[in-house]
Amino acid sequence: MIDLKTEEEIGIMIEGGKRLRKVVSKLTKEIREGITTEEIDRQAEQLIKEVGGESSFKRVQNYHWSTCLPVNEQVVHTPPSKRVLKAGDLLTIDIGMYFEGYHTDFATTIVVGSICDRKINHFLEVGRRTLKKAIMTIKPGERLGKVSALIEKEITKAGFYIIKELTGHGIGKKLHMEPFVFNYLDRPVEKTLIIKPGLTLAIEIIYSMGTEEIRYEDGNPWSIVTADKSLSACFEHTIAVTEKKVLVLT
Repeated sequence: MIDLKTEEEIGIMIEGGKRLRKVVSKLTKEIREGITTEEIDRQAEQLIKEVGGESSFKRVQNYHWSTCLPVNEQVVHTPPSKRVLKAGDLLTIDIGMYFEGYHTDFATTIVVGSICDRKINHFLEVGRRTLKKAIMTIKPGERLGKVSALIEKEITKAGFYIIKELTGHGIGKKLHMEPFVFNYLDRPVEKTLIIKPGLTLAIEIIYSMGTEEIRYEDGNPWSIVTADKSLSACFEHTIAVTEKKVLVLT
C-alpha cells in the first residue's frame, strides 16, 4: 500500500531533511586519508544527535551503525569498520535520520583525498547528473516508470551498469516502504505507478563501472560488492511530491 503524506507530514520531513543536510555537510568535511570508516560513523552518530534526530539505520533489525560506508567495489550496506581510507578510494556515505516520527535518507560517493582522475570524475558525474535528471522527471500525474527508464538510459549510454537488484524506495514512517523505485524499466511504462501528491521517495542511483552482477562480501554478511570487483557508486535524495512541485528534502 502506498502511503501518501499530508502537508503537515511533509512539513516534518522537510525539517528532518534540512537537519540531515547539516549533518552531511559537517561529516563530509571530516573525510580524509588515514581516517577509519568506524570513526566516520562515530562522528555521524554524534552529529545526528546534535541536530535532534536519531539514526534511521539503527532501527533496521540487527544493524548497529548510523551509516553504511562502502569503499570502491563495495556497493551498499557495508558497515563501518577499522578500515583506513587511502587517497583515491571511492567512499559512499549512506546515512538516514529519524526525526519526529519520519525518516529521510541520503547517499553520495566521493573521492578520498585530492587525487584527480578524469575517468573516476566522469563516473561520479554521470551518477550525480542522472539523479538530478530523474528528480526533474517526477511530477503529479506522471508514471514512475518514466523515472526508471531515464535512469537506465543515462547510466547505460555512459557505458556503466545498473545494479538491478538494488532499488530506491518509498520512505516516511518507515525507512523502506512501497513503492520500489527501479533504476531500470521492468515493465511497460503505462503499467507503472501514477505519481500523486503526497508521495515521498528515496531516489537511489546505484551503478558500477564493470558489471550488474553482485554478491555478498566474504566474511561480511551485510556488505554487497560487485562480482568483478569493479568500482561502484550511489547517489540518493529523499524527495516529496506536492500539488505544485517536487521538493528535494535532503
